[in-house]
Amino acid sequence: MMALRTKSTAIIGMAVLAGLSVSGCATEDYVDMQIATVNSRIDGVEAEVRRVDQSAQQANAAAAQANTAAQAAAASAQRANQRLDQLTPRVDALEAGRRPRN
Repeated sequence: MMALRTKSTAIIGMAVLAGLSVSGCATEDYVDMQIATVNSRIDGVEAEVRRVDQSAQQANAAAAQANTAAQAAAASAQRANQRLDQLTPRVDALEAGRRPRN
């Protein structure tokens, strides 16, 4: 009777172990499906990163052009101020020698 009980316990134990080992394994199709899901998410993130990077590069190029234009405008304004400084004494002299109108 003891041998039968030990044998039954061993068979039940092996059946439980076999069931647990089979249920704990992921199928290849399941793993492939999960990897495909993760890969599609990665592809989406990579596309978004490329889009943002392209926008940043365009913004940098526009900023560089604006900076160049601002430097040219500042140089032009400086030249105009220098010319005005040169003309101011002449205008003052002309106004000093002019008679007021009645």
